[in-house]
Amino acid sequence: MIKHINSSQNWMTNPIVNLGDQFKDDRGSITSLISLMDPSIGSVVIIESKKGAVRANHYHKKDWHYCYVLSGKIDYYAREVNSNEEPIKTTVCSNQLFYTPSLLEHAMYFPEDCVFLTFGGGSRTQEDYESDLVRVKLI
Repeated sequence: MIKHINSSQNWMTNPIVNLGDQFKDDRGSITSLISLMDPSIGSVVIIESKKGAVRANHYHKKDWHYCYVLSGKIDYYAREVNSNEEPIKTTVCSNQLFYTPSLLEHAMYFPEDCVFLTFGGGSRTQEDYESDLVRVKLI
């Protein structure tokens, strides 16, 4: 698995990733989301979540993922694996990209309807995904 290029960043306290270059002309714009990091992407999924839903409440043994919020917002919670500390909350809004490395407990609460893209390092087949996952009760 490829790890994020800035391995010194504390992803628990600051999961937001600066977006890449943006090209604009009279036709519109093109924004690079993750091309500057040159990761090996194993899956890309679009996830729709309804207001009040909770997702994740787990960590990945080896996998990692970037998430780009297309619409809505996510209250993202994270803490070190096996910690008893309260998780750190970051609100992620539309047009923001955030990163979750392996071995970071994380959960998502949706205060409003939300659509986001997930770019993962591993396969998203149910068997592969579940074998890399450890469920926790974060929120």
